[in-house]
Amino acid sequence: MFGNHGQLFRLSVFRSADTAQQFLRQCYQQLQRDDAVQRSYANCYPFLYYLEHGQNFYAAAQQAPLSIKPVLLFYGMVQLLKACLLTVDPDYPESTSVLAHGVSARKRKKQGYEFLDDEVKIQKNGLFAHFSEKMFHVKQEAGEKFRMGTLLQRIGELHETFFLLSGRKKPLSLPVVHTASPPMLAIPKVILDHYHMSLSRFVQYLCEEGQGKRLSFAKEEGEFLYFHIESPLSPAGEGPFLFHLDGTLRIPVKKEKTFSLPEIHAHYLLLYNLSMISRYETEWWSELLHSYPSKAYTFILEFLSVSAEKVPLLLHEYLMRKFLG
Repeated sequence: MFGNHGQLFRLSVFRSADTAQQFLRQCYQQLQRDDAVQRSYANCYPFLYYLEHGQNFYAAAQQAPLSIKPVLLFYGMVQLLKACLLTVDPDYPESTSVLAHGVSARKRKKQGYEFLDDEVKIQKNGLFAHFSEKMFHVKQEAGEKFRMGTLLQRIGELHETFFLLSGRKKPLSLPVVHTASPPMLAIPKVILDHYHMSLSRFVQYLCEEGQGKRLSFAKEEGEFLYFHIESPLSPAGEGPFLFHLDGTLRIPVKKEKTFSLPEIHAHYLLLYNLSMISRYETEWWSELLHSYPSKAYTFILEFLSVSAEKVPLLLHEYLMRKFLG
C-alpha cells in the first residue's frame, strides 16, 4: 500500500515553487480560506524548505553513526511534519507555543533504568498536540503518559522481535488479507477470541474505530470475517490496522489506545525520547551501544532502522493523498 516502498522516498513533484503554490492553494481552498491565494504564495517556499531540510536530515542519518541517529531522525521528522502542517494550517506557526516539542521525558534513575519501561508525558502545547489535532483530528490529553515498550508495539515490523524475545506464546497481531478488486479485507475470525467479543459486537467496535469507519461488514465465511472497503485506507491514518513496509496488513490482538493512534505518533514519541537520551544521557546511551546489556538494544536498533524508512514514506503518503485529491 506504500507504492514504491523499497526506494528512498521522493517528493520531486513539489520541487518547483509553482507546483507547491498551486498545491497549497488547493489545500487552502478546501479549508474555505478567503486568503487562499495569498497564503499559498507566502507558504510555498517555507513548504519547500521544510521538505528539503527534512530530507537532508534523513540523508545524513543514513551515513551517521548509531550514537547520533536518533537526533537526526527526530529532527528530520520534525521538518517533514512542519511541511505537512502547512497544508492544513495556513497560519503555522501562529504562535511560539506550537514550536516546542510538546512532550517531556522523565528524569532517569542512574541505576536500574530500563528503556522499555521509560515514559514520556504529553504537554498541553507544542508540536505534538498541534500536528495531532490539525493533521489527524486527534485531541491529545495534557499529562497523559506513554510507555516506550507499548509504543514500540505500535510498530508492526517489530512484532516478530517481540514474539521471539519476550517469551510470548501468542503473536501481537494477526495477518489481514487485502484484495484490491473487489476492495475487501479478510480478518481471521480468531480475533473474536482475543477481543472477547461476539461477532456483532466486534463489527460494531471495528466500524466505529479509526479507519474501521471506512469498512462495512460483508460476511462470515470459513475462518475469516469479510469487510467491504468503502473508501481507501491510509497507512498514515489512525489504527487499528498496522501497515507494513512490505505492503502487508495486520490487526493487533490487544485493544489498547496506542493501537488506535496514527503510527506517526509512536515514531515521534520514541524518536523524541531516544534523541533526548542520546544528547543528555550519554553515559547510559554509550554503555547500551557498546556493551549490549539488555534486549532494549535489539528493539532500539530495529526501530531506528524501520523508522528511518517508514516515517518519510508515511508523510509522503499523507501529502500525496492531498495532492491527488
